Amino acid sequence: MSELEITHCGYVAIVGRPNVGKSTLLNHILGQKLSITSRKPQTTRDQILGVKTEGHIQAIYVDTPGLHLGETKAINRFMNKTASAALKDVDVILFVVDANRWTEEDESVLEKVKYARCPVVLVANKVDQIENKDDILPRLANLSERMNFSQIVPISALRNKNLDRLEHLVEGYIPEGTAFYPEDQITNRSSRFLAAEIVREKITRQLGQEVPYEVAVQIEEFVFEESAIHISALILVERNGQKRIIIGERGEKIKLIGKEARIDMENLFQHKVMLNLWIKVRSGWSDDERALASLGYQEE
Repeated sequence: MSELEITHCGYVAIVGRPNVGKSTLLNHILGQKLSITSRKPQTTRDQILGVKTEGHIQAIYVDTPGLHLGETKAINRFMNKTASAALKDVDVILFVVDANRWTEEDESVLEKVKYARCPVVLVANKVDQIENKDDILPRLANLSERMNFSQIVPISALRNKNLDRLEHLVEGYIPEGTAFYPEDQITNRSSRFLAAEIVREKITRQLGQEVPYEVAVQIEEFVFEESAIHISALILVERNGQKRIIIGERGEKIKLIGKEARIDMENLFQHKVMLNLWIKVRSGWSDDERALASLGYQEE
């Protein structure tokens, strides 16, 4: 199918507080891992576009950092600005919440989406975790009283439940227009960016609360050869103690992080990967505007 045959194309913002399953939702919609996931909130830092072209419709999903309270550091302020910016110039907003609980941060996101100029669909995620299924409808009814949502859709992103209905609903909001991206392109992000995100995800998953948010990954080398892709990644931390934790006893943690990251990269790039990781301490980077800009955390 040529791009000229695409008759509908539009943007879909996925917003919500941290750790409600936004990135998991995007990955399942695309049928491919694109946005990193973790039990740890605020894993996503940048705006990531996921492009899904099916039939005559191209839906461009915008995955965003979780909107959160307490903008104490420059990195937090950057994440909130990035998420808020995604509410502008989109055709529909998917406001993702945890069906099991409503928090002060959900209320904060609600206050932002109330002023959106496009339809807002409430996506009640994690309904599979509600033990008594008779509780689902009353909970959805309670959520519906918070705002005049265009639709309310209960889903389980992790279990891939009811996502077909959600996607069909989204298609109805996509306006007429030609495609912005080629049919086979699934993201606006570079291979370097995706490689860095994979490494950061493995650190987060392996170390959880042991290493806080003061971790960044910078790709120093990305060389594509016929035999393999050679990737060198620099892991930035703020303190020597964090460096020791990531390395682990006898280097076991860094080896495991590297092994898991390499496997994901080979699946994503469909090519053999030679991955080299090293760690550097750069004190205060997460609260330094210039350091953030040098790492790619800057406003468009």
